[in-house]
Amino acid sequence: MLSHARIWAAIDRLAARHDLSASGLARKAGLDPTTFNRSKRHAGDGRPRWPSTESIAKILEATGERLDAFLEVTVTRVIPPAQSGPFRHVPLLGFAQAGAGGFFDDGGFPVGQGWDEVAIPETRSTEGVYALQVSGESMMPLYRDGDIVIVSPSETCRRGDRVVVRTRDGEVMAKVLARKTARTVELLSLNPEHPNREIAMREVDWIARIIWASQ
Repeated sequence: MLSHARIWAAIDRLAARHDLSASGLARKAGLDPTTFNRSKRHAGDGRPRWPSTESIAKILEATGERLDAFLEVTVTRVIPPAQSGPFRHVPLLGFAQAGAGGFFDDGGFPVGQGWDEVAIPETRSTEGVYALQVSGESMMPLYRDGDIVIVSPSETCRRGDRVVVRTRDGEVMAKVLARKTARTVELLSLNPEHPNREIAMREVDWIARIIWASQ
């Protein structure tokens, strides 16, 4: 069943799949850049505003996407659990969204509503976690395009942990934590074709530990 939150999440996911922000997607489709802004998704009195069928048709034409593929992402997905038990739903973002401004608070937690979601097993360690969908091949061979990693900003990151790092310039990367000091963080690349990184801590926006993945 379609809902206001899911249709907007589908638009965000479509933008992320093409490495665009919501405003970038609108511009690509020849629409006003503010068409899909978060401030446009609810009226001043809080009533939900829905995107027009014309605007959806234009973004599908501009990106070459099919309507059925667009509608597929409005359905909550379930990550097959390693254990039985109750589930909880957590936000699902694309790496392009993670790199864009305004989607996270200072602690690295997603803000706002209307995200697509995945269901994961409910455990004590899942409090505050969210999901990121991998795009591209830079994280091969461990993570492939379309894989989903579950990250926790509140978990302590130790040497050897797989982490997601966002810089203040909006770059988002998945690496292995080699060393972290008060001044720098050293990161090992998951893909041998991509270089290791050393980043000054003043340039790091947040670091979140990857706690598991669906592949």
